Amino acid sequence: MTRRDFHRLGSLALGGLIKLVVAVPAAAFLLSPLRKTGKAAQADSFENVTSLNQLKVGVPQSFGIIHDQVDAWVKYPQEPAGSVWLIRQPDGVEPPVIAFTAECPHLGCAINLAAEGKGFLCPCHTSAFDMEGKPLNPIPPRPMDRLDVELSKDPDPQVRVKFQRFRCLAEEKITLE
Repeated sequence: MTRRDFHRLGSLALGGLIKLVVAVPAAAFLLSPLRKTGKAAQADSFENVTSLNQLKVGVPQSFGIIHDQVDAWVKYPQEPAGSVWLIRQPDGVEPPVIAFTAECPHLGCAINLAAEGKGFLCPCHTSAFDMEGKPLNPIPPRPMDRLDVELSKDPDPQVRVKFQRFRCLAEEKITLE
């Protein structure tokens, strides 16, 4: 082997090593969203919203949902994800708390409490709902979207909601991923 061949072989080996040192972290960075399970785990988790004693029977209250969100490579800690309406039911009625998403099934606008407090109203296109989430006019394609609720076993139970978002303008409830 000549000196020229030795330097050529050494240059190729050194260049390959440098490419490998750069390529492995780059590939890991590009493939990292495929390895993350945060979104799937978050979709199945319940969020602590309030304590049961903070809710008055039959009075709807709005609560914001704030949690970590992950968008591909970016993690947004403690971002607002949406809001829910909670209605405590009288003692002995199951479920003890009803939760609705505060997003209108028509076009996704924020649903507010109606002026008289006996129903819900979407100000964007006047979608109206009763206290059970049923539409009062033909504008929304389906009732308000109900969310799963669980109570903790504490002496002052925490109301926990499985927050989800659903596709607008669909007649059936389709979960957004």
